[in-house]
Amino acid sequence: MSENVVHLHKHTNPPAEPATVDMAPTVLTVVPDAPPARPVPLWVRSGRAVKTAVTHERTRSAGRAVVRHGLYTFNGGRIAARRAWDGRTGSRYERMIRAAEAAGNLEAAEEWEERLQRFRAARHHRRMDLLHSPVDAAKGVAVGAGMSVGVLVALGVVLAISTGQAADVVTPLSATIDFIALLIRIVQVVWGPAVTIGPFVALLALWSVGRKQHAAPQWALPANIRSGEGEPITPSIVVKALRDLGVPALARAIKEMGDAGASMLGPITIAGCGVEVDVTLPSGVSTNEVQGKRRKLAENLTRHEHEVFITIPQAARTVRLWIADSGALDEPIGPSPLVTDETMTADYKKGKAPWGQDLRGDAAALSLYQRHLLITGLSNQGKTVALRSLALWLALDRSVEFLIGDLKGVGDWAMFDGLATTLIQGPTDEHVIQVTEMVESAVDEMNRRIQAPPGTTFPALIVLVDEAQMAFMCPAKDEDKRPYGGSKANSRYFMAVRKIHNQGRAVNVLMWQGTQDPTNENLPKLVREGAHTRASLALGTESQARMALGDKAVDGGAAPNLLRPGLDRGTLVVASDGITIPAGQSSITVRTHYIDDDAATAITDRAKALRDGVTTLHAIERKEEHDPLADIAAVIGDATRVRTKDVLARLATRNPSAYGEWSFIDLKRVLDDAGAEPYKSDGVMVVSRDRVTRALTNRDTEGSASAD
Repeated sequence: MSENVVHLHKHTNPPAEPATVDMAPTVLTVVPDAPPARPVPLWVRSGRAVKTAVTHERTRSAGRAVVRHGLYTFNGGRIAARRAWDGRTGSRYERMIRAAEAAGNLEAAEEWEERLQRFRAARHHRRMDLLHSPVDAAKGVAVGAGMSVGVLVALGVVLAISTGQAADVVTPLSATIDFIALLIRIVQVVWGPAVTIGPFVALLALWSVGRKQHAAPQWALPANIRSGEGEPITPSIVVKALRDLGVPALARAIKEMGDAGASMLGPITIAGCGVEVDVTLPSGVSTNEVQGKRRKLAENLTRHEHEVFITIPQAARTVRLWIADSGALDEPIGPSPLVTDETMTADYKKGKAPWGQDLRGDAAALSLYQRHLLITGLSNQGKTVALRSLALWLALDRSVEFLIGDLKGVGDWAMFDGLATTLIQGPTDEHVIQVTEMVESAVDEMNRRIQAPPGTTFPALIVLVDEAQMAFMCPAKDEDKRPYGGSKANSRYFMAVRKIHNQGRAVNVLMWQGTQDPTNENLPKLVREGAHTRASLALGTESQARMALGDKAVDGGAAPNLLRPGLDRGTLVVASDGITIPAGQSSITVRTHYIDDDAATAITDRAKALRDGVTTLHAIERKEEHDPLADIAAVIGDATRVRTKDVLARLATRNPSAYGEWSFIDLKRVLDDAGAEPYKSDGVMVVSRDRVTRALTNRDTEGSASAD
């Protein structure tokens, strides 16, 4: 049997009896107690207590309160002294003169100088009056006292006559003297306490002035004032934010201005869910110095970076600040009118697509008439929805035709099946090839329209490619070794897009593209600069913003790279003449309406009801290979010669898709190239069977020799 060992410490009670009985013998051993812990020195405990007390939040709060209220009183005295000094001297006028001169407003400077001269003249007149006032006051007191005594004596005489007592003559005078004595006694009683309490009342008044002005360091203010998040924007807050921006020239200029920088600001006006103010910068401060410190300016205004936008208006040395109400940009906007108004229709030429709202809360509508379109942005930021909402509106114009290539292929454009003439969906190289051929077919249609008689009008043909970066980066090549992707002169997709950009607008053939993460590789320079309307969602860098919108828009304040990925989903920075942009700005920020797939399907159903029915192709039908010279020999048959008119008719019957639109010029070009030129016989143009046969034989012989 095993032994149970129980360790007993000295000076301790033995353990309680176990609940169960163990048959093994128990061996008791005695273990001495552990030595007592070494006591902590008193000075160490005192230091820890002091450190804990100093770092405790209540101690910190008490310290901040002492500093705060002390500085309230001290700085309140300074404010009161300055106000008194301004009231007694012309320093206020001198400050306004310096501010007007700094702003270059000479008329205002002259006006303030005139006011200063009037103030000085009035002050001189008052001082000259003080030289004569003691004598005039003494004379007035003497005359007044004499008249008062006379009146009291006369009143006493009347009283004595009335009562028949001669002593009543001095009664009014005696009562007046007693009243004056009572006032003196009251003053003697009150004077002591007043002298004692007076300084405390004065300090309380100074403290009140300082408290109202928050005249204490930021760290000493209460938490609700210190955070200031969401507080209204006032001129003093804007000037202070600019002063603390870290631009030395700006801080010095504000300090030297007599009005503390107020003359820099235009009116602060309500603009949608925020306010707007123009700031005229002093000489020596450039607008890009302020633009480059957007985050710090926003924090100085107690806002987040995305809630402050800095643009450059037309006025020189001026920046326009739009400051959102705290948290307003995180609130969703209302539904699209396309969803709420089921009777809405579209007009490609005269109408504008309801796209969303600008930062001021006004409706943002975009004209699509004869404008190529490019929308870029990081993945999953709402690019497809923004692009699709424009197509949904335009689909309500029954004359508009769509050719759509969706190189994402997840069904974002599936609702256009039965509405678009061509709809290709998929991410593979084969889908890129199909989309490229679709764009090339649009180029052929464009060329046909260009060759039409002058004055011919054509309906809009929208060639839309979503995820266009897939096409530019496709490595596939055709049988002639021409690449489908890339940005070289032999790139099929690139050249087709360029041709539409160059000439399509005139005949209403328009190119719309949506692409991710723009770079020179997946969005060539010539393509992005060919778009009339350029819009961008959130991007990663300023260089990408310049690729998306152009240097002019970014230099003017456009900053899609400062939008918050995920949080600002659906918010676009737009540079286009098709949307109303405030005067002096090169871009506008639009918060687009979100239209989900179900709502989009309902809208396309309405658009389909406006049409007679559209058969949508999901692949490009490649034309059958044909040999014009061999076909000409076949339609001539055994005849020695055949009139050219008959040859054209037979060719059209043989292969309508290939020869249905042939003219004599097309036939002559093929025969001339082969060395079988048509000739006149009996006054009509004919084609010789022998010449065509000989040309075919020579061509086959040359081909065989080449192969060898």
